[in-house]
Amino acid sequence: MRVLVTYGSKRGGTAGLAEMLGEALAAQGLQVDVRPAAETKGVEGYDAVIVGGALYLERWHRDARRFIKRNAEALQSLPVWLFSSGPLDDSAAQHELPPIAQVERLMNWIGARGHKTFGGRLLPDAKGFIASKMARDHSGDWRDPRLIRAWAAEIGEALRAGAAPWEARPRAEEQPPETPIV
Repeated sequence: MRVLVTYGSKRGGTAGLAEMLGEALAAQGLQVDVRPAAETKGVEGYDAVIVGGALYLERWHRDARRFIKRNAEALQSLPVWLFSSGPLDDSAAQHELPPIAQVERLMNWIGARGHKTFGGRLLPDAKGFIASKMARDHSGDWRDPRLIRAWAAEIGEALRAGAAPWEARPRAEEQPPETPIV
């Protein structure tokens, strides 16, 4: 089974999560490609897709949103999971964090199977006005490889249990979300 893990990442933390996720899925015998969402044009040839995006000021990374918009029709017929990266503390390791409203609307639109929020990463020398100010008090790495491997195991199990062709989860929205996703 061939799986695409694609992501939108500004500072590399979400890219690192995508790589860890890809490695964990490959360890289960799946063929995995990990690619930036901005450089991934389609989903042809994939049996499942995982899309990740960094969270910035309650918005999911633009490249992840645009990837879903470009590929919505194809994604609606595949098993899809979404993940977010962002909390700069251990809250994601302490309890399940729901997707932000924007991500939930995207999930409903494409019929995604699930979502996971992982802790983020912010380097002490982060560049940019907001990031550098945040880094003063919140720099660190809260990505938890144990949680990433556990979620990958859940996805692998779901894929092995699924019948082909995949029956898409009922979507709550047949049209794109009212709120702009780009």
